[in-house]
Amino acid sequence: MQGDWLAPLMFVAVFVFIFLGYPVAFSLGGVALIFAAVGVLLGIFDLALLNAFPERVFGVMSNYVLLAVPFFIYMGTMLEKSKLAEDLLETIGLLFGRVRGGLALAVVFVGGLLAAATGVVGASVVAMGLISLPIMLRYKYSPELATGVISASGTLGQIVPPSVVLVVLADQLGVSVGDLFVGSFLPGMLLIALYAAYVIGISFMKPSVAPALPAEALNISRATLLKRTAMVMLPPLFLILVVLGSIFFGVATPTEAGALGAVGAMLLAALNRRLTVAAVRETADETVRLTSMVLFLLIGSTMLALVFRGFYGDLWIRDLLTNLPGGVIGLLIAANLAIFILGFFIDFFEIAFILVPLLAPAAEVLGIDLVWFGVMIAMNLQTSFLTPPFGFAIFYLRGVAPKEIRTTQMYRGVVPFIIIQLIGLTLIIVFPEIVTVLLK
Repeated sequence: MQGDWLAPLMFVAVFVFIFLGYPVAFSLGGVALIFAAVGVLLGIFDLALLNAFPERVFGVMSNYVLLAVPFFIYMGTMLEKSKLAEDLLETIGLLFGRVRGGLALAVVFVGGLLAAATGVVGASVVAMGLISLPIMLRYKYSPELATGVISASGTLGQIVPPSVVLVVLADQLGVSVGDLFVGSFLPGMLLIALYAAYVIGISFMKPSVAPALPAEALNISRATLLKRTAMVMLPPLFLILVVLGSIFFGVATPTEAGALGAVGAMLLAALNRRLTVAAVRETADETVRLTSMVLFLLIGSTMLALVFRGFYGDLWIRDLLTNLPGGVIGLLIAANLAIFILGFFIDFFEIAFILVPLLAPAAEVLGIDLVWFGVMIAMNLQTSFLTPPFGFAIFYLRGVAPKEIRTTQMYRGVVPFIIIQLIGLTLIIVFPEIVTVLLK
């Protein structure tokens, strides 16, 4: 009976520590050790179970799949630090600026390209915020639309492969990273199309919120612009096609493709004479910082899972989720509500490491395709970057946005895009073929 209440109480304690401001990785590991000690004192936890912890940590460190994480982070950060992302934004902005809402459309288009080239949300949001936001505000774009479209387009790195979160989800769900990349391709394209449709619609319904650029701002001939666009776009597109194509067609594993992408990003920077010592150092620092965060979260969640299993909490949560009213539908509703609500308060990595290991066994028991389930989770996790009060895309943009832009305007700006993301999530649930068709 004591074990019955200790298992769920562990997760209550974890969230209490997180909301009090303690680092998540240490909250996970610390709570696990505290409850293990309590369990030993009560005589309901076998301390010998912790002997498996070093072996599990070694398994995390030697995980070949997770090796793709630093490679994709390095590739994306190198493109951002070498200013190649800025070139894309400036050129595509000029190309689309001739039409109403063109700058916002350019942000959506470049956001999709950066997502496929980087998979790192922070880099995409900061780059677009620094380059596009001042131009959009200068030409009288609505602050809500400008900040909303930049924040939302920057989050496309969550669902468009090669996404770092997809690599983590594949590891947590025990499925192929390549399958998860293939399954997320069409949902990612669908979301880009929905963003673009919204921008076009709002531009024509309310012309004042997204005007076309005046003629004097486009002091470049169409022929010159098209030539410049081709030169700027082709190298990153080639890199994207090589990296994703090698995964989709089974030529390389995601880890091998990630290594190829990291080298390719450096070659692109070198060809553009941007491969400086400063760019390499900043890229390496960012890669080490993000990769270390992921690994510490994994170690903390491994300890939590081990102790949770020692209290038979895995059986408790599986029985709870598989016996929900409605069966599969009940599980999907509960899972999506939990992920969406937690997204208001904690980071997507933290949700992936805390919640997904609990949901995966129940989904497997109910016969749910885990690749489809992983893409659905990724689409839902994407909303966590936009939902206040802790929407990380908003914080990234707040750091580079002009002071005259109020945070409340940014919150209002992301609301339509959160709704669009939920529409995309609903479409994936109602029409699972959007995910599975390319896997057949």
